Amino acid sequence: MELEPIKSTRIYEEIVRQVKQLIAEGKLKSGDRLPPERDLAEKFMVSRTSVREALRALQSRGLIDIRAGEGTFIRDISVDTLIEPLAMVILPHREAVGELFEARRLLEPAIAALAARRATRDELIEMERILEEQSKEVAQGRTGVTQDTALHSAIANSAHNRAITRIVSALMDLLTQSREESLLTPGRPTRSHEDHRRILDAIRRRDEPAAHRAMLDHLIAVESLVTGAQRDQGQKPVARRRTPRT
Repeated sequence: MELEPIKSTRIYEEIVRQVKQLIAEGKLKSGDRLPPERDLAEKFMVSRTSVREALRALQSRGLIDIRAGEGTFIRDISVDTLIEPLAMVILPHREAVGELFEARRLLEPAIAALAARRATRDELIEMERILEEQSKEVAQGRTGVTQDTALHSAIANSAHNRAITRIVSALMDLLTQSREESLLTPGRPTRSHEDHRRILDAIRRRDEPAAHRAMLDHLIAVESLVTGAQRDQGQKPVARRRTPRT
């Protein structure tokens, strides 16, 4: 297995990219076991923390299985899963932002409702852990964007539908820049964390309508921030139609 030393400042994303490329090229196949965390850290020349973060991201995107006491294995996946994020290169990103947010408003509130119905105890614990990490990041003056992405992915995973996991992963990839920019707005990281707390509380209560509403309100707030910034820059966002609440 050929791995390259990591030079990117977003280290875990570069690890994810290399693993996805190895899968796409057939050098890693379904059922293959990845080297232990320590070995990966040595091969990539990064910290074990970065490797751990990358493995969580790969797991959230449905690419690997992490089995306690056994190791980390490549899942049975299609190449389509790997090429969805390449739409970043094809789509006119800025012009497509409104359409992508519309897709999120149609999908993610329903996904949050499914999570309220299907999330396991372990999945709820993982979401809580991510939310606590985000709280610490925000308290230290950082954006918490990594935890933001991880939480949305964890909610999608808890719907227990692989197609949903792939779609959300692709949408999050396409909107990375816009989401990062929105979190640079003063006070936005705190508001985002509060929104996430309301979403998770509803999921914990198994309150599907409340989870749907909390996610929809969160997405509308973020979209308003992003499209407002676009208007300030003289760009024309796609018109937004609010999805009826259920």
